[in-house]
Amino acid sequence: MKATAISSHPLLASEIHNSSLQQACPSIPFSQNPNDFVLPINRRHLLTSLSVAITPFFASQPPYAAARGLFQMPPPRLTNRYYLVRAGESEYESMGIINTNPVAKTSMDSGLSERGKKQTVKAAFELKAMGACEGSCWIWPSITQRAYQAAEIIASTNGVTRSFIVPEYSFLDARGLGAFEGKSLESVSEVYAYDSISPSMKPPPISDGTPNESVEDVFVRVTQLMSILETQYSGETVIIVSPDSDNLSVLQAGLVGLDRRRHRDLSFGPGEVRFVDIKSIPTYKQPASGVYKCLNPPSCR
Repeated sequence: MKATAISSHPLLASEIHNSSLQQACPSIPFSQNPNDFVLPINRRHLLTSLSVAITPFFASQPPYAAARGLFQMPPPRLTNRYYLVRAGESEYESMGIINTNPVAKTSMDSGLSERGKKQTVKAAFELKAMGACEGSCWIWPSITQRAYQAAEIIASTNGVTRSFIVPEYSFLDARGLGAFEGKSLESVSEVYAYDSISPSMKPPPISDGTPNESVEDVFVRVTQLMSILETQYSGETVIIVSPDSDNLSVLQAGLVGLDRRRHRDLSFGPGEVRFVDIKSIPTYKQPASGVYKCLNPPSCR
């Protein structure tokens, strides 16, 4: 009866409760006001309460299914449409001379020859017939003279303003051929002989500042370019204009998962245009020699 009477009186019950808590936790002050008393903080209970309160918030967030990480070759998908264009013949190419030193890339001698201008005009109309710039498109040329001239011709033919031309300063430089610089164009076949053995083989070096790049070196550059484009744009059309074939053939080999030692099979002629379709994997016969056999394409050494 006595316990029942005490518990039924709210003031007495509150004082007894506070007294027992004060004895258990003497360092915590307790108010004697029944409307103002505070329970001691229990860290375990606090963490439990927080986890219960926060869980619904995180559970309600949409998954990052469309998040884009580092660009990998071959890509599972592309967020943009791409056209690959090789610029028309250059002045040096018209003379049959290899010129890949980046020091001269903005020189007028690295510009389009008369024949190269005609090839580029044809490419521009081909892009128009393909509907490449219907709506809008971005044109990404190398800053190399002939590639930028080609970009201007493509833009003019397809009704694209200069603000949609984005010059690329390094990733689309013509492949540096080292000691082959200044030699005849026919000698480039020796470079491709190296490429067919290993994508890591470099042309012999030279002291005039011309890079001597392997297929792998070019592959790193064009992969970095694609990473920028896939991050910067979404659902856009991008026309990549290269001064040479190797940038584009190595890029396309990477996109479709082809053994990069065979990038020469995808070579571009001056003024050639291609639409990128990563589902279109070229079929080719594996070489008979075990030296060239690739057991795990496109990772071949």
